[in-house]
Amino acid sequence: MSEIRVLVVEDNPMQAKLIEELLASAGETRFHTHTVDRLETGLNFLDANKVEVVLLDLTLPDSEGLATFLRMNHAANGIPVVVLTGNDDVSMAAKAVEAGAQDYLIKGKIDGNRLARSLRLAVKRTHAEQQEWNSPMLHLAQQQFLKAAQIMSLDENLRERLLFPQRTLVVTLPFRKDNYTHVETVFGYRVQHLLTMGPTKGGIRYHEDVGLGEVSALAMWMSWKCALMRLPFGGAKGGVRIDPTDLTGHELQRLTRRYTMEIIEMIGPEKDIPAPDMGTNEQVMAWLMDTYSQQMGYSVPTIVTGKPVALGGSLGRREATGRGLVYVVEEAAKVMGLSMQGATAVVQGFGNVGSNTARLLEELGVKVVGVSDVSTGLYNPKGLSVTDLLKYAEENRVLKGYPHADEVTNHELLELKCDILAPCALQNQITEHNAERLQCKMVAEGANGPTTLEADEILKERGIFVVPDVLGNAGGVTVSYFEWVQGTQNYMWTLDEINSRLKKILVDAFQRTLSRSEGQNVDFRTAALIEGIERVAEAKLKRGLFP
Repeated sequence: MSEIRVLVVEDNPMQAKLIEELLASAGETRFHTHTVDRLETGLNFLDANKVEVVLLDLTLPDSEGLATFLRMNHAANGIPVVVLTGNDDVSMAAKAVEAGAQDYLIKGKIDGNRLARSLRLAVKRTHAEQQEWNSPMLHLAQQQFLKAAQIMSLDENLRERLLFPQRTLVVTLPFRKDNYTHVETVFGYRVQHLLTMGPTKGGIRYHEDVGLGEVSALAMWMSWKCALMRLPFGGAKGGVRIDPTDLTGHELQRLTRRYTMEIIEMIGPEKDIPAPDMGTNEQVMAWLMDTYSQQMGYSVPTIVTGKPVALGGSLGRREATGRGLVYVVEEAAKVMGLSMQGATAVVQGFGNVGSNTARLLEELGVKVVGVSDVSTGLYNPKGLSVTDLLKYAEENRVLKGYPHADEVTNHELLELKCDILAPCALQNQITEHNAERLQCKMVAEGANGPTTLEADEILKERGIFVVPDVLGNAGGVTVSYFEWVQGTQNYMWTLDEINSRLKKILVDAFQRTLSRSEGQNVDFRTAALIEGIERVAEAKLKRGLFP
């Protein structure tokens, strides 16, 4: 939570100035404050502007007491309200908390740390209460599943069961910041969607928008992905709601170790095997492995995949998702009659998946004309040097300022003319609002859920070939499976063996999906989902119901 917009409703100018100064020096969180001295002014501001939290004095020139809070709380409509009170009126503040205020602060006893923590926690609590299941990503995953289930006439009992995860764990965990005076409390999650197929498998992401609904959607997609690849796993996912870019290396390690301890009863080499995802990497997996191993009393490298090679990680795992996406793009290009040599590509996202996708496409002779990251989008119709981009990103952390391209927004990037568009960033990037303006021949999804159902229909009508995420980004979990197998057998494979096996599995999944798509006259995404769901349904029916 790096930035928070605060509406301060306080009529005492000295108190208001003190609050602004305390928040300005709050440290890791940047607070944007707007101060008003009357309730009506605050209500009007709230109606016209977006804020994350309200800091409200209960004694104002135009209103006093509990009525002040009730009016503001009604107008805030879900935005958390923290009340300010004097020493002589704590009972009124307590009544406001009973009526829905997130917290109260006593004037004269406010320090910067207490104030900042109260506002941060109010925002986090409200997000947790409102957003856990109310997730656009979960809604998308469920709608995709229901569409496939309807077409395949899936048993009603299985349809109901598979709409939600089998197990969920929500934890709140503390970890110390480097100054050791501040203990941060954050929300963590681990979700297992399906336990029928074997141990569950899924990454851990650190991101400030992580919630139960998002993690559940990712776990559901992982179930279909593993089944489509014919891997002996069910789907799982985990995460912590935090911005990892705000943390030092020491803070990231303490957070990871504490999170591991909170979920330790849920994970295990034969139970649930985590891996890296957005905001995490092989170093985070090394800390997780070490923490788990310390508790077991011996080294357990198979507790995670995506760890460093020195600790039993697999060659090729880091670039596996991008490499797998390119393998599938090659197969799709054959079906379309599109030559990779000289084709043009735009890659949204320049993290692990996006950067490797761009690099490997370039190695095949594809001209990468556009890329983007969180800071900017870049476009050069003559082609970008991915090698130069990687070097620039390594030196500057972001792509912004790269001199050999025109700057475009992420939204403009998606609409650039190209043969292959690879969204490798976040969900809900291609929607009904921009699908008509896409100028590509193929959408190759490296991210999870980048295309909405409405956009899918538009792309189908326009004849744009869509490589869906459950197929396109399955290279990561496939090589994770290879790593798990190598760990359990204590036998390591060469990089050529890994890439050869990866390509064989992905090409087989592509061909099965293509055959189903043509045979049942359904779009490629629905065909891939049916292929995976059908395998899950068969396994569940074969195992039966206990007791």
